[in-house]
Amino acid sequence: MSKNQVQIFDTTLRDGEQVPGCKLNTAEKLLIAERLDELGVDIIEAGFPRSSPGDFNSVVEISKLVKNARVCGLTRANKKDIDAAAQALTYAKRPRIHTGIGTSESHIKYKFNSTQEKIIEKAKEAVKYAKSFVEDIEFYAEDAGRTDNEFLARICEAVIKEGATVLNIPDTTGYCLPEEYGAKMKYLKENVKGIDNVILSCHCHNDLGLATANSIAGVQHGARQIECTINGLGERAGNTALEEVVMILKQHPYLNLDTNINTKLLYSTSLLVQQHMGILVQPNKAVVGENAFAHSSGIHQDGVIKNRATYEIMNPCDVGVNESSIVLTARSGRAALAYRAKKIGMDLTKIELDKIYPEFLKFADKKKEVDDKDVQGIIESVRINMGKIAS
Repeated sequence: MSKNQVQIFDTTLRDGEQVPGCKLNTAEKLLIAERLDELGVDIIEAGFPRSSPGDFNSVVEISKLVKNARVCGLTRANKKDIDAAAQALTYAKRPRIHTGIGTSESHIKYKFNSTQEKIIEKAKEAVKYAKSFVEDIEFYAEDAGRTDNEFLARICEAVIKEGATVLNIPDTTGYCLPEEYGAKMKYLKENVKGIDNVILSCHCHNDLGLATANSIAGVQHGARQIECTINGLGERAGNTALEEVVMILKQHPYLNLDTNINTKLLYSTSLLVQQHMGILVQPNKAVVGENAFAHSSGIHQDGVIKNRATYEIMNPCDVGVNESSIVLTARSGRAALAYRAKKIGMDLTKIELDKIYPEFLKFADKKKEVDDKDVQGIIESVRINMGKIAS
């Protein structure tokens, strides 16, 4: 793997499915997994095999289906979980077991009633046992965002010695600021023996709306894997949105970081996930929202009509959207009205436009959005009246 390559670890089918009401059956999971493989994700976290018979079966079937991506199964740090994951991944061409344990003071004290030394031992045992089944082992330090950096470095170093190939540093509660999360990655890069032989991974939650920013800060400071979901689905306020981090890296070439994602499939993949999970994205959602390339104010419309780049930093075609959308409202100007009229085959002269625009505004004040049929009706009505006056 190139040192400038950021691997995309998609957990839509595991963390994304933990959203209330988003439960998928095996057939739906296979449909989405096939699209994720086509999209170019590097790792598909197919599920948590020991959580239910249905999830176990889904991981088995996804393992059989996926041709290119690694297929990953989640476990806790215990042998029964790891046994289930190993069995479910039997058919995977490139299997990965994802095991781990909570590392923050809160988790150690209240969740496990344990000590740091005992947590390190459990982590080592889990990684060593998982390694007896597959070569590719990812270790997660749950709540790493609130874990003391010195202890986090100790546990990371310990699991590397046991054979971990990827270290997942989750901001489980979405608490970190980008500079804090980036500094955590930097600290690990500088203080963990063997860190250059493994991949550091970002797994950020969006409780404070910082998941995408934190993930980018992570890769700027040495991480080379981002864990994310389509449309940012996930526990509570969600996970890092795949489409956002991928396009940030694409649109900022000076970062010198890239992914294997075929970005032209982003929009259609978003629609597929919305359809099967039943959770619609908000219209103003970055990259894939209905309004991501829509313009309704006159100043913006005029600029985009003259040159798209005046108000769009991305070409809509790059994410699979056919073209920018000029939406006619009471805020729209003459340029937008003339543009839409031309699109429906009704070229307007300057004199016609001067007559039609005031009538358009009267109509637009009564309706949230003016469609092509409305525009045609307004133009025809004004042209008839102009003809009567002329005669």
